[in-house]
Amino acid sequence: MRDGAKTDVETLPPPRPMGAVNWRGAWELYLKEVRRFMKVYMQTIMAPIVTTLIFLAIFVLALGRDVANHVPGVSFMEFLAPGLVMMAMVQNAFANTSSSVIISKVQGNIVDVLMPPLSSGEILAAYALGGMTRGLVVGLAVLAAMAVFVTIHVHNIGYILFHALGASLMLSLLGIIAGIWADKFDHMAAVTNFIVTPLSFLSGTFYSIDRLPENFQLFAHVNPFFYMIDGFRYGFIGHDDALPVTGLWVVGLTNVALLALGYAMLRTGYKLKA
Repeated sequence: MRDGAKTDVETLPPPRPMGAVNWRGAWELYLKEVRRFMKVYMQTIMAPIVTTLIFLAIFVLALGRDVANHVPGVSFMEFLAPGLVMMAMVQNAFANTSSSVIISKVQGNIVDVLMPPLSSGEILAAYALGGMTRGLVVGLAVLAAMAVFVTIHVHNIGYILFHALGASLMLSLLGIIAGIWADKFDHMAAVTNFIVTPLSFLSGTFYSIDRLPENFQLFAHVNPFFYMIDGFRYGFIGHDDALPVTGLWVVGLTNVALLALGYAMLRTGYKLKA
């Protein structure tokens, strides 16, 4: 080697300083999750719009006259719309993170997420925000489509925003936890069919729980899905089946618990590291 010549190593640029938080890495992982569902928007955005409008049509056409006074001063369509929007949001937030994690595990490329210099908190935040984004995008799209057929009222914008964000985060985190726990797609299907779907349908999406027998009302009040739908509906039409402030606490504390559990699973490498 000639005097003064530089080796390849010497000519490489210095490593990018990351600081306490790898913002760039977390942002890129978040963008990956967003691009993932936007590339198949017909399946991830348009399909929920069609499905939700079909639900709206079926319930209104089949039951609209029989439940005309379901809630005094509010038509059945106006009562039903917020619940359907929320159901679409949470189901898609869950689907985004759960499918991303389980597919990465089954295909063996989860190592591409675990190997880069990303902390457990950064990975959790990127996945969770990706799921939240899909839930919110679907919610806005469904709400816009419903506005063609239903008069949309806004009673309290703060409750609408809090429960939209809180519910999307809750199911996004639950999807991460389920994806880490599941070993195969059958396990994920079991979580969807026996936990997410029943809790969604039995949470007052299609009805006021005041019409339920006392035992079923008790079940509804221990279901966190009930509070996020009830609070979201309250933000639109001003009707609530529980104290609105109770819903704020339930949704907030549930998210704190899920954040802690998801972080612990990533931190310990539960079912992720050999």
